[in-house]
Amino acid sequence: MTTVAHTGLRGELRHDESLAKHTSWRVGGPAARLYRPADQADLIAFLRTLAADEPLLWLGLGSNLLIADAGWPGTVIETQGCLTAMTVLAPGRLRLQAGVSCAKAARFAAREGLVGLEFFAGIPGTVGGALAMNAGAWGGETWPHVALVRTLDRGGTLRERDPQDFEVGYRQVVIPASEWFLEAELVLARGDTQAAQARIRDLLARRAATQPTGLPSCGSVFRNPPGDHAARLIEACGLKGLRFGGAEVSPQHANFIINTGGARARDIARLIDHVRAQVERRHGIRLIPEVRRVGDFES
Repeated sequence: MTTVAHTGLRGELRHDESLAKHTSWRVGGPAARLYRPADQADLIAFLRTLAADEPLLWLGLGSNLLIADAGWPGTVIETQGCLTAMTVLAPGRLRLQAGVSCAKAARFAAREGLVGLEFFAGIPGTVGGALAMNAGAWGGETWPHVALVRTLDRGGTLRERDPQDFEVGYRQVVIPASEWFLEAELVLARGDTQAAQARIRDLLARRAATQPTGLPSCGSVFRNPPGDHAARLIEACGLKGLRFGGAEVSPQHANFIINTGGARARDIARLIDHVRAQVERRHGIRLIPEVRRVGDFES
């Protein structure tokens, strides 16, 4: 069911919307409400209609979330398909909104003759998600390129923040409570467009050869521990191909859990917990998930 959210709003509101259609794992129960804003002004206006205690979840491509089968009891704001502006502000400086896919951002930078963001092509998420978790691949990370960000709180207040306002680490960023990333300005080096585009093609070819890119997954499930790789540890435990329900440790890459068809969120959660337990028992290392669980997994 699609309705308008409130008089004067221009975005799209859906009630009881299955989140399995909005996550890369293709699992997750319904959201009480899902709103896709028309633009930044519409998003701010919508936030100001919400009660202060309304549960609020922001969703980009849904690639770093495991949403419970029970769903989400409040409102989901989906930035995919909106908040997608990409702007060259000055030589070597880009502004990217939170809903831009990382792959599009990488190609845009390359076309503008800017280098250093090619690794974004292999990240299955949005700029907002990359900022929230300091996403990285192939030796690159998000935050070394960030000059400033703009955030939005649930009251609709915009703030401009410097990187120094955040605690940034490996696959984690501490952001002030009740603020979400709206856009970022990135600084990149000038370089050769053709060379950058060739590197993107090379990285995507390597990704396709080593990862199960054609099957529903979240990307890498676990962070790599210092000096090692989660995939190596999992494979050494003999866990490739292990299934719980429709969830499977990928036979191609052990740090991927794939939905082989009909998986439930609880299947994936159980498999994540089992893999962690086995790696800790065998290697004495407790893997840290990159994926965030959302909703009630206890009932």
